[in-house]
Amino acid sequence: MNWTEHALERLSAENAVVVSVHATQGSVPRGPGTHMLVFALGEAGTIGGGHLEFQALAHARRLLAGQTEQTTLRQVLGPSLGQCCGGVVELTMERVDAGDVARLRTVLMPPRTPLALFGGGHVGRAIVNTLAPLPFAVRWIDSRDEIFPDDVPPDVDCEHSNPVQAAVADLAPGSRVLIMSFSHAEDLDIVVACLKRLRTQDDLPFVGLIGSQTKWATFRHRLEDRGFTAEEIERITCPIGVPGITGKEPEVIAVAVAAQLLQTL
Repeated sequence: MNWTEHALERLSAENAVVVSVHATQGSVPRGPGTHMLVFALGEAGTIGGGHLEFQALAHARRLLAGQTEQTTLRQVLGPSLGQCCGGVVELTMERVDAGDVARLRTVLMPPRTPLALFGGGHVGRAIVNTLAPLPFAVRWIDSRDEIFPDDVPPDVDCEHSNPVQAAVADLAPGSRVLIMSFSHAEDLDIVVACLKRLRTQDDLPFVGLIGSQTKWATFRHRLEDRGFTAEEIERITCPIGVPGITGKEPEVIAVAVAAQLLQTL
């Protein structure tokens, strides 16, 4: 469960103040549209930390306690505040309660980018858990029955597809795609389906295939034999993950892949 869900669950039982970054000038820690939820004891989310947040927390709690009615705060991030960013942050604050939970779920949760993950193995599981707090709507696909664990993060859509590549046809436009099934034959079928969709619709910004340079060399030849051009084949990213991270542990691969995916947003 991400911080937003935890905070909204808590809001169902106690009142809070939403602190939002309304506008900024110059260099600042977080941009407009950033929010945090402040309770009498504790808070969720962050607007950037440091003295900016310290002052915002204090003012929000005064507002929550009825000690002030001021709902805006303008902070200059200079020496007097102990922060040398030099920019200006304008904050707005709103008292909220259980009746605001549904509305705040929309406000606090940023739009999520669709992502299709083919493969329910160890690396797939690590990636799903790493992506859980990040702005991706994960569709997790495998051809095998009973492959998905019981503790799948919220908002992850698990799907059995047989043949597995059939799921490519109805992926949401703009989906990022990760391919790491249990067999190279399935991987190739999914890659082919993605390339055919790119040829006709060109709406999959990132298609990544797990594997070594040797695996990719073999796949390139097979894709050429199926009539795909060099330009089309270059649309596939293999190996996956940001360069420089060499660990093979599933959790290490997951971090490298998540960083690469964030670069595509």
